[in-house]
Amino acid sequence: MNKKLLVFSFALFSLSTTFTSCSSDDSIVNNQNQESILTVNLHGKEIKSIHEMDIRFLETNTGKETQLKMQSLSQEFKLPKGSYKIIADGKVILGGGEEMQAGANSSIDLINDTHNISIELFVKSFNEDFIIEEVFFTGVTTLEGKAYVSSKYFKLTNNTDKVLSTGGLLICQSEFITTNNNHVTPEIKESDFTVKAILMIPHENAKNIEPGDFIVIADMAANHKQPNIPAYDLSGADYEYPNLDNPKLGDVDNPSVPNAKVIYSTLNYNMFLMHNRGAESYALARFPQEITIQSWLAGYTYTYEYTNATGNVTTKTAKTIPNAWIIDGINSSPIEGWEHNALGTSIDNGWTGVGVLSSDPNRFGKSARRKVIGTMENGRNLYKDTNNSTEDFHRDAEPSLKNGINHS
Repeated sequence: MNKKLLVFSFALFSLSTTFTSCSSDDSIVNNQNQESILTVNLHGKEIKSIHEMDIRFLETNTGKETQLKMQSLSQEFKLPKGSYKIIADGKVILGGGEEMQAGANSSIDLINDTHNISIELFVKSFNEDFIIEEVFFTGVTTLEGKAYVSSKYFKLTNNTDKVLSTGGLLICQSEFITTNNNHVTPEIKESDFTVKAILMIPHENAKNIEPGDFIVIADMAANHKQPNIPAYDLSGADYEYPNLDNPKLGDVDNPSVPNAKVIYSTLNYNMFLMHNRGAESYALARFPQEITIQSWLAGYTYTYEYTNATGNVTTKTAKTIPNAWIIDGINSSPIEGWEHNALGTSIDNGWTGVGVLSSDPNRFGKSARRKVIGTMENGRNLYKDTNNSTEDFHRDAEPSLKNGINHS
């Protein structure tokens, strides 16, 4: 996901039926043994043909996943009737002969004998900058079985072959959670990321990071390991973001570790709090040179509405980060609770996370961690990065900082 992408609009329609959500519809569950023929039509601006394309069908009632290959832009598939999430990922040939990575995601309910679906692809291009190597949002439990809410962190890695500066990096947290889709209008995620909080590494505290090395941004740069708390020693973090305004948190500032600044938050006390079930999305971004914190706060406001549980219309406003500013991002959710991605397909074509159940008691002490695919010339890890966190990340991984922070 360390990419900028040429964002093309996403179109989804059926020629034979209207798609409605049936993930809990008894008729679909009862029709699992009946088959439907689905014609998938892929298209996109300047896309001439497919070089190779994997397509995944996840049946949301059973959790069964079927992975197939598309040989052309239009192809038929025979699938059991059901409610499906679809992820397409592969390489396409443009009109000028260029080979590019592309992907898309969608959903469909197969309730008839035949269906047609049209999906417009998003063509990817590379942008060399930091990537999210790991997100540890669950925390741990004490020996008494109580949740320990601190010791959470982001681990960002230089996956390029050049030295990168941390100054100005933004860590953006989604306004919308991935376990509840309110079907807001207008829907802008393919052009902008709607945020509820942003951390910024100040330019005056910038560090130069060598290829393959990483930085840790912790909620508190402290040794959280105690006799009854199997947490981690984060005292060697590069940055921290303790909240000293809310006395209930009990956060303590480490004077030897520079602070990442919360430049925006919708929460009281200007807090940046990670969802401990990981039901949200995160993005790395940088402001363009002409944009300041003040000018961003003065603009980039999004007004949206949705129909609430009572049938009335709720209208809200939020802040946004244009996708063109984003250098990496991941969608996260427990498996059974996932409803949608808060990031656009151009940023992340999949989703990762921790846990199976929405409030999975087994989620603590686990992280979402990027896969290693090789080594760099300097011997450091090279990480997988395809703009598809389903493929790029290990779910339910052992945190890499479990035994402390080690840069060797």
